[in-house]
Amino acid sequence: MATATLSNTDRLRELGTAPIGKILLKYSLPAVVGTVVSAIYNIIDSIVIGHAIDDPNVVSGIAVTFPVMTLVTALGMLIGAGAATRVSIVLGQNDKKMAETILGNCVQLTLIIGIVYVGAFSIFIDPILKMFGASPNTLPYAREFMLWVLPGCVLQNLTFSYNNVMRASGYPGKAMYTNMIGAGVNAVLAPLFLFGFHWGIRGAAIATDIAMLITAFFVMGHFFNKKNTLHFVKGTFRLQWRVIKSVLYIGMAPFLINVAGSGINAIINNTLYSYGGDNAIAAVVVFNRFVTIFVFVIIGICQGMQPIVGYNYGSGRYTRLFRTLWLAAGSAVVISTIGSIVGAVFPRQIASMFMQDEAQIICAVNCLHYTTIMFWMVGFQIVATNFFQALGMAGKAIFLSLTRQIIFMIPMLLILPPHMGLNGVWAAFPVSDTAATLVTASLLFFQIRKIKATKNA
Repeated sequence: MATATLSNTDRLRELGTAPIGKILLKYSLPAVVGTVVSAIYNIIDSIVIGHAIDDPNVVSGIAVTFPVMTLVTALGMLIGAGAATRVSIVLGQNDKKMAETILGNCVQLTLIIGIVYVGAFSIFIDPILKMFGASPNTLPYAREFMLWVLPGCVLQNLTFSYNNVMRASGYPGKAMYTNMIGAGVNAVLAPLFLFGFHWGIRGAAIATDIAMLITAFFVMGHFFNKKNTLHFVKGTFRLQWRVIKSVLYIGMAPFLINVAGSGINAIINNTLYSYGGDNAIAAVVVFNRFVTIFVFVIIGICQGMQPIVGYNYGSGRYTRLFRTLWLAAGSAVVISTIGSIVGAVFPRQIASMFMQDEAQIICAVNCLHYTTIMFWMVGFQIVATNFFQALGMAGKAIFLSLTRQIIFMIPMLLILPPHMGLNGVWAAFPVSDTAATLVTASLLFFQIRKIKATKNA
């Protein structure tokens, strides 16, 4: 027992003492692998479905489910991201009891929210999908996929929430394995169910459900083990408003990012349908799936950064705080720049991975030419936003979360398409990326000066 306790103490102490490059790599690398592997869930589904079902409408059908799945992810982040940040901060303050209280409360909250949204989405699935851009041709595919995948989404939320807490409490490698297990199962089962059993689009959904079930058992099992740094303790499951409020306050930033993303996807899908029909909606699938890989790498860097920033902010080590920020931001910019270059150079090859129809491929190539021009800026914007979240500054994180998707994207979608047609929809992406990054940089540098002034006071 003494050895385990010493090991767990060392896990937390290294957040405030280990070299920044070494500790950021230690926490980010497993997170990057985990998030990228997690992204493969959706990418595998899109590739397999696009080639297993000989109907161009199926790709567009999957596209209109993205906003719904984004809402599901938002609800998971509302709890998971908030819990991970609060756990990091209170562990930096040596308050393990509060960390375990947060752990127990979030189980109840995740299950309650999950049951509510699964029921609501199941009842109103057709109106929701139509609102998000489903046409008579694509609605049957979208409906079938969603009805089969929804039950597994509660398990996905549990996995996401506690995977983040696992990483924040000193187990980045184990958090990575959790995602790898799920993606591996999905990679095997999705082709089997579609090509082998010929289950159609429901086969992809069932494969995802099974993968979610296995990963949920794995990650929850970690917190039932009393030898680990944090574990479930009797008496911590009863909901406490003070605890829930602190978690939701911080989790509100990534939640609103995804809710805004869902709303923007709905607006984009409907605008695309007006100017380019179902083929244009299919084209945005290619863009979303392509950039997902790079965005998830950056999110992995942010997840690795979060416990280091939270712990050092809580313990007043501001030099380490800033060094972590700049190293993470620089790495993220390199990643998003690679994405920008690859999207510009190989658009046709990328599109052909997801679709067979030539008209859809041509539309997707044009989409990538526009949408990846300024994508290289996105890495900095994501890291800076997550930096504010890791500090517990939810208001500023929320504001930055909304700049690109609400403050800039919606006006661009209203202004550009009437003058440029379908290309105006695509052009709204780089314009919004540029404007949002400039605002983010201004707010970040102001906050850094404020923290330095506090330190020197």
